[in-house]
Amino acid sequence: MRIPVTTLNDGYDFPLLGLGTYKLTGDEVETIVRTAIELGYRHIDTAALYDNEVEVGKAINNAIKAGDVTREELFVTTKLWNDDQERVAEAYKESLQRLNLDFVDLYLVHWPWPQHGTYVQAFEQITQLQGMGQLQSVGVANFYPEVLDEIIQATGITPVLNQVELHAGFTQPELRAYHDKHGIVTEAWAPIARGSNFDDPVIRAVADAHEATPAQVSLAYLMKLGCSVVPKTSSPQRLVENLGAVDLELSDDDVAALDGVTGERLSGDPLTFPG
Repeated sequence: MRIPVTTLNDGYDFPLLGLGTYKLTGDEVETIVRTAIELGYRHIDTAALYDNEVEVGKAINNAIKAGDVTREELFVTTKLWNDDQERVAEAYKESLQRLNLDFVDLYLVHWPWPQHGTYVQAFEQITQLQGMGQLQSVGVANFYPEVLDEIIQATGITPVLNQVELHAGFTQPELRAYHDKHGIVTEAWAPIARGSNFDDPVIRAVADAHEATPAQVSLAYLMKLGCSVVPKTSSPQRLVENLGAVDLELSDDDVAALDGVTGERLSGDPLTFPG
């Protein structure tokens, strides 16, 4: 199974389909990460907030030890939580210790938290870690054009990626256009809208036409728009199903129809969260 890759603005290859691990804990996350790697997933997404870095790291290290994969073949992302924006180096070191890894491939500022006013400094300190060779790529999550402008102006460094809520019915076209202009990869969290739109007649019709599932259509659609996706699942069967999105060839007509799906943001708005 060949997962398509894109090239980040710092030259590294990046898989367009990965595994999200939000709300997965304990043995469940260890099992699912290990299974994902066996199936061919090469991008694993976690965060300090998820409280599962230890188990994610265990699964990764066990897979490497077993010879399923090399560290170089994997792309591991973790994130700096809001409370840690003023202690970046320490927080990063703690993530590495929990993961039991020498480095991560991508470290993200998890939310801008504009009311707190430390996101520029936080991003700058992550770029310093990168400059010292402790980190491969630097990015952000849940940022919007105004705060992206600020961090780029302040540091002279453009994040490689912005991970944001994105799904059929809520594809944030203005933000994606900004990303395209600046060479930032758009990565979708909640890419299947937590299953809330699987009964949408358009999604259903496209799925039926391709003998695919609504989840596969949703993921293939976002990848066709040029986005990376990190669907979360605790089910091995769903891991296989999501991987099937890679082989689903949507036509321009399919994409145009899916562009017409209506929906809304399901989670916190970066302008106001966490307040």
